[in-house]
Amino acid sequence: MDYQVHFVKNNKDLKAFIRLPYWLYKHINDKTWVPPLLIEEKKKYSKTNPSLTHCDYQFFLLLKNGKPVGRICAFIHRHAVKQWKTPVGFFGSYECLDDREGSKRLLGEVRKWLRDRDMICMRGPWDFDTKEYGFVVKGYDQQPMMMAPYNPPYYNDQMEAFGLKKVKDLLAYELDLTDGYHLPSRFLKLTDRIAKRNRINIRSINMKKLENDVNILLKVANVSTYSNWGYVEVTDAEASAIAQSMKHIADPDIVMIAEIDSKPIGYLIALPDINILIKKMNGRLLPFGFIQLLIGRKNIRQYRIWALGIIPGYQRRAIDTLFYRRLYEIIIPKNPQRLEANYVLENNLAMSNPIQKLGFKESKRYRVYEMSI
Repeated sequence: MDYQVHFVKNNKDLKAFIRLPYWLYKHINDKTWVPPLLIEEKKKYSKTNPSLTHCDYQFFLLLKNGKPVGRICAFIHRHAVKQWKTPVGFFGSYECLDDREGSKRLLGEVRKWLRDRDMICMRGPWDFDTKEYGFVVKGYDQQPMMMAPYNPPYYNDQMEAFGLKKVKDLLAYELDLTDGYHLPSRFLKLTDRIAKRNRINIRSINMKKLENDVNILLKVANVSTYSNWGYVEVTDAEASAIAQSMKHIADPDIVMIAEIDSKPIGYLIALPDINILIKKMNGRLLPFGFIQLLIGRKNIRQYRIWALGIIPGYQRRAIDTLFYRRLYEIIIPKNPQRLEANYVLENNLAMSNPIQKLGFKESKRYRVYEMSI
């Protein structure tokens, strides 16, 4: 095969890099992939993206007989290196034809790029922007929910063929809400006791004071999740960008803050699964996509628990159960069908045990790979 790996150097290259997945998934006839909105992808890979301001990065295109058939991003997250005190380099934005020679060329370029910059290991897939980690290794038949990754099964074979090994699995759990589901009575009694004993108030964010509540969420997230595997502190600029991108699609009722005497001690962010609507748009918001989002989101029946954290000192008090109860009380009048709790670390029993007792079942598994370089 006549393969070449090409550095993305100009706007023409970047356009090819961004558009490659739209060609690839059509080429391999994959009906499960959800085409992201092109306008958001352009923002993601723009130099103005605040997530890139603390990264050294390089985008690569794989060309076969002069035509783009694969892509990858190599990057060094300077905040991660400083926070973890380990020179870990990353790869992400990976897409490739089912050809191991081409895959090895892409991954080999990343390895060389990271090694030349004194990194000692290579980890991925890792997203510098939306906090998406890992390749799907279980649950290929299910359409990904909002801000969750998706890939064809052969990507995992390509990683292993290159010599990458599993470093961590992240799990997704699903709760079927279609058959008259009710919270167990013992759970209701438990949460009553927890709320009374700890004097906890769970409130939804206030859209009229969005900036203030986003700052609260940011501070609580950085404190509560700091020691979690793979977590990197979110900056003010990143939090602001995320808030703006989600402003028109998030349901403020299910973005919640836990307080004790007005002191924030925890948070939960749940999202309506707008991928159901986005898939029909084929990446295009205009001319009618924006209207479809505004109107259609009222009819969404699937939700994703995207993030949850309790600050140290209040952990292991079952405070997370109060969030689950409040979330249930808010969405159940909307006649929901599915609720997914995503990105639960495989060894995070403090989170997986309570949700399994509520009836959640493991539905997907994402794998992060690593190798010494």
